[in-house]
Order: sequence, then structure tokens, then C-alpha cells
Amino acid sequence: MTIDAHTGVPAGSSALEAETQRVGHSIAGALPPAARHPIQALDGKAMQLASADQELKAALFRFVDVVPACRSMDDLARHLTGFLHEVKHPPAPLSVAMRMADSRAGRAALGAAAAAGVRHMAHRFIVGEDPRAALPVLRDAWKRGVAPSVDLLGEATVTPREADDYASRCAEALTTLTAATAQWPTRPRLEGDSHGVIPRANLSVKISALTPLLRPHAPERGQADAAERLRPLLRQAREAGAHLHIDSESLDTRDAVLDLALRLLAEPEFAAGPSAGIVLQAYLRDSPQMLHRVLNWARDAGKSRAQPLTVRLVKGAYWDHEMVQARQHGWEVPVFDAKADCDANFEDLTRRLIDANGLVRVAVASHNLRSLAHAVAYNRLRGGTDADLELQVLKGLGDGLAEALAGCELRVRAYCPVGDLVAGMAYLVRRLLENTANDSFLHDQAAGVPLDDLLSAPTPSHVLAGRP
Repeated sequence: MTIDAHTGVPAGSSALEAETQRVGHSIAGALPPAARHPIQALDGKAMQLASADQELKAALFRFVDVVPACRSMDDLARHLTGFLHEVKHPPAPLSVAMRMADSRAGRAALGAAAAAGVRHMAHRFIVGEDPRAALPVLRDAWKRGVAPSVDLLGEATVTPREADDYASRCAEALTTLTAATAQWPTRPRLEGDSHGVIPRANLSVKISALTPLLRPHAPERGQADAAERLRPLLRQAREAGAHLHIDSESLDTRDAVLDLALRLLAEPEFAAGPSAGIVLQAYLRDSPQMLHRVLNWARDAGKSRAQPLTVRLVKGAYWDHEMVQARQHGWEVPVFDAKADCDANFEDLTRRLIDANGLVRVAVASHNLRSLAHAVAYNRLRGGTDADLELQVLKGLGDGLAEALAGCELRVRAYCPVGDLVAGMAYLVRRLLENTANDSFLHDQAAGVPLDDLLSAPTPSHVLAGRP
């Protein structure tokens, strides 16, 4: 097959588009009926209600954010009704709830209902308070053909003790996961590719939680401090045969995190392992340059490692944060502000990663059916096997999609957050924002957009504007 040297797309891109459509329809045909998930169907209706009114959406998310600080049911009810009073035209069910707050008994009932609702939503996305509590969910996913990756919730720490506690939680999680996963049934599709064995135990960690000293304009001190906690985790993962994935967060720490990860993984001590990975965020305009840097590292420093670096390609979960911060400081906006531009960049990065499969392991993380179908189609047209491409979804958002991918005998992994409600609140709000965004695939799918439209190729804004 002739490959375009610049884009990596097979000559005659109509072949790629046709295969993308075929794969997309195949995956869509394997999606479970909504009736099989009645609770999620109810959740979906609630999400649609929230996303239909931006004032309501903002009020509800502000409420979710303050839930951990509330000390009583009365306090919960007062906060909820206080936020809802800012909505000019609340839906009928919420108008009834607001009237309940006029009496003490009503506030108690409203507070209890609100607390239960937030707990239910949190448990949809957060699979357990700790790895041991999450094991039944993780094992069930594995039995259904979906490999889990555990994400220990906990964002930036402010004291060395908090960083030590997070590192201890990571070490305990590795111990728990390696012991438990050794007892799981064999799943050949999830346990190997052309590079060799894929570890069953898979843990994601955040550098910002491993040090309180990470500063964008003076990263060296924070990197050195985080390294003192990350090296023991890398050693433990190597000895246990586990995979350790280093997450990306907001742009202000992105470079420092990537620098630290690549530097430590290139140390001779870690040449034999562990299996490890980093994250590439496609919503950042400079992500192509970041991928170029990672691939150069893989060709140079990374070539001495026994297992190739795993690159998890994501759209990105900090869009609102990056937009607000850039506008506050008068900076150039670092993220694509048009969804089609981000989707097109995601597909371009996907092709570049698959072209580099001999250097890195490729993990494509998305809930966009088009994005996943494009990855599978391009990998097949390039002559790759399905085993060499991992598709990833988020627990709670992509459950049906994971089931469909596994049913199509594709290698799929679910990203499973673990932690308490307070630690997970920022994560929960980001997931709710993602699920209710008016331009998201999940929103369009729930709204009944035709499948052919959902699978259509993204048209970048410069093409729409008529520019070359």
C-alpha cells in the first residue's frame, strides 16, 4: 500500500473513509440497547435536562462542587436552593424542590435527596473509595473483556505529608492490584501484543499529587521532589510486573511532568521496566510538536528500554480551565476552540502514532465513535493487527461503548477512578461537564443524531472558512 509521506494516510483516502464507516457501523451495531441500562437511561435524561439550560447547568455544578463542605441536610438544601434561585426559569421538578425548602422538614428531605443524588452520580464515575473496595468492579470488567486502569484520585498537594500519603496510596494500590489480578481468568486479547506481555495491573498516577513544589516557572525543585516519590513506585511496578501510567493535567505543569517522566524512564535502572506510559492531549494546539518530541525520545533514549513507552492519546479534560486562564492573563488560547479542529488534530495524531507503532504502544482514548473507528480502520489499512491498538474509555461514560468494542473483539481498557468523594469532586465536575457539553459526541448521540452524521469526518474551521 502506498503511504503519503507527509500525512501517513494511505493513498486514495476514500479507502480510509470507507473503512472508517464500515468499522463505525460495526461498533454501533454492537452497542447494547438503552433498555439494558435503565439507571443510566435515567441519568441520561437528567444530563439532558441540565445541558438544555446553561444557567441551570452552572448552578447544579456549583452545588456539586460544594457538597463535600456541607455539614448537614439543612445546609445541603440551603446551598441547592440558593444556587437554583439564580436560574431564571427552572424546570417544573426543580420548582417543586425549591418550594420544599420553605420548611425545616422539607429542607431535610431535600437535603437527603440531593446528597443521595450526588453520591449516586459519584459512584457512577468513581468505582470505589480505595483499590480493594474497587476490586469487584475491576474484576467484572476483566471478565467481560475490558481491561481496567486504576486512577487514584487526588489533585495538587500542598504539603509534603499529603504527597507522602498519596505516594503511599499508590504503593498500596500496586500491591493490591498485582495480588488480585494474578487470580483473574486468562484473557489473551488483553494480555499481549506484538511487543510482548501487557501487564494486568495498570495504575495511573499524577505528578502534581507527588509533590507540593511543582511550579510552572521554576519546575526543577518540584521535579526533584516528585522524583523521590516516583522512583520507588517505578521500582515497585517493575518488580511486580505492573504498568505505571503518568497522567497529564493542566498546561501549566505539562512540560515539567513530561520532562520528569521521560528523564526517569531513560535512566539505566529502568531499562528492564516497568511498562510505563504518558498522555498526549489533542486539544492543545502544540500537541503535534509534543508528539514529535516524544517520538524522538523513543528513537533515542527510549530504545534501550525492554518495553516501549505507551502513549495514551486523549482529547483533554481541562478545556474550560485553559480557556479561562488564558483570557484572565491575556495569553494566546492554547487549546482548539472549535471541536472540529480538535477532532481533526486527534485523527492526525492517531495516524502518526500508529505509523510509529514500532517505537511506542498506542492507546486511543475517546467516546467519539468516529475517532475510535478511524483509529481501527487506519491501523488495519496500515497492515497492523487489532492487538497492537488499545482503545480506551472512561468508566461511567463509556460503559456501553466498552461493551461494544469488546464484542467486536477489539482490545479495550476502561479508565477507573478510585478515591473518596472529596478527592474526586474536581474529577466528577469535569466528567459532568464533558457529558453535558452541547458539542460532545455523547450529547449528540443522546439527542438522536443519525449515525451517518456521527461518523462524518471532521471539517476543520479553516476549510469551512474557505482558506487553503
